[in-house]
Amino acid sequence: MSSTNNIKDFPKDYLNSFGLGIKIADDFLTDIIDLNHEVSIKAFREMVVHKKNPKMDMYQVLDQLRKSGLTDTANYLHSLL
Repeated sequence: MSSTNNIKDFPKDYLNSFGLGIKIADDFLTDIIDLNHEVSIKAFREMVVHKKNPKMDMYQVLDQLRKSGLTDTANYLHSLL
């Protein structure tokens, strides 16, 4: 499985012929979070603590993720906080 937001250049039938699939980044990240909520929240909190330029709180980082097209990821993380 590969992750990209440029799925139009990767025809599903062609990828299937190699046993491959494709997901957009938002779906890939929500799947990763779903595997282990505790580790995901810990990693998110560490990311926020180390965010320096500019410094942001958790909710500002979540808003930035949404603006970057990771809406489902941000909403999922937010629901776990």
